[in-house]
Amino acid sequence: MMDLLKELTEARGVSGYEQEVRRIMERELRQMKSKVELKTDNTGSIFGEKQGVSGGPRILLAGHLDEVGFMVSEITSSGYLRFVPLGGWWSQVLLAQRVQIVTEKRTFTGVIGSKAPHVLTPEERNKVYPMREMFIDVGAHSDEQLKEWGIKVGDPIIPICPFEILPDDDTILAKALDNRMGCYVALEVLRQIEQESHPNTVLAGATVQEEVGLRGATTAPFALEPDVAFAIDVGIAQDGPGMESLTKAKMGKGPVITFLDATMIPNIRLRDLVIETAEKEGIAYQVDTMLGGGTDAGRFHLYKRGLPSLSIGVASRYIHSHTSMVSKQDVQDLIRLLVAVTKRLDTEQVKNLTDYL
Repeated sequence: MMDLLKELTEARGVSGYEQEVRRIMERELRQMKSKVELKTDNTGSIFGEKQGVSGGPRILLAGHLDEVGFMVSEITSSGYLRFVPLGGWWSQVLLAQRVQIVTEKRTFTGVIGSKAPHVLTPEERNKVYPMREMFIDVGAHSDEQLKEWGIKVGDPIIPICPFEILPDDDTILAKALDNRMGCYVALEVLRQIEQESHPNTVLAGATVQEEVGLRGATTAPFALEPDVAFAIDVGIAQDGPGMESLTKAKMGKGPVITFLDATMIPNIRLRDLVIETAEKEGIAYQVDTMLGGGTDAGRFHLYKRGLPSLSIGVASRYIHSHTSMVSKQDVQDLIRLLVAVTKRLDTEQVKNLTDYL
């Protein structure tokens, strides 16, 4: 099924412009072997609802459709594009990278430009080049030419990076693994769980606009009314030079369970149930604590009176740049773990998650 992950990562879907990815998700949900009812909210999130044997608790498995990217913010008289970020970017990863500008009628390739190093002053060489001084060159010679081509302020800008599996046959390199990986896992868990008996109703799919403020995660629960929620997302792999740590997440060492981030402390009983299941199934796992950043679980857990939620995913290198990496084995183990956990979440288990009296 790596062909599906390839298609998902190469689809163009920055925050607010997720329609290409949504169409793939809709196609895959409609092609499930058993009956899956499509569910959406008014922001564009999409899920498939699959009833189990008892129609028990409603279990939400959510990736997010959007990737980090940019938007055209200004067109100069000489034919260059200024841009603003959609999601979090570190400006040093941008220069000389290729991008696509998607208009109503066609797509244009451009490069993020700046001054050549030959003309930089010593002071400029030693400072981080700010994004506000960067521009995109699409080969136009004037603003009138850009107008003729149909490029305008508000058009989305998408990083370019083709999907590739590296020679170890495990490392996946692609753009938008944050979070097409989560979209892929949600679909695959649903695909596997529909062939087995499960004591609940599974809601599998993806939200919109996670990268700009967890916005789809705020609206989707009102359309889905879940009893338990899993945000399936990437974690930060800290296994490169200068980041080695015995306790931080690493690629290839199993799914990552987030104990803390800037948006949430998870439901402890749900967290422990996932750990117990991983150990019972013989699935290696890792834990992470992160003071910055967050996932859709940061909104899910605040739904109505409170929703037992957990962020779970795989370790990834180089996210929020033009390219990223994950381990294929980690992704497969994450699918196994979520299938096993979902099968355990019956009415009694779910009641116990919030039975504080």
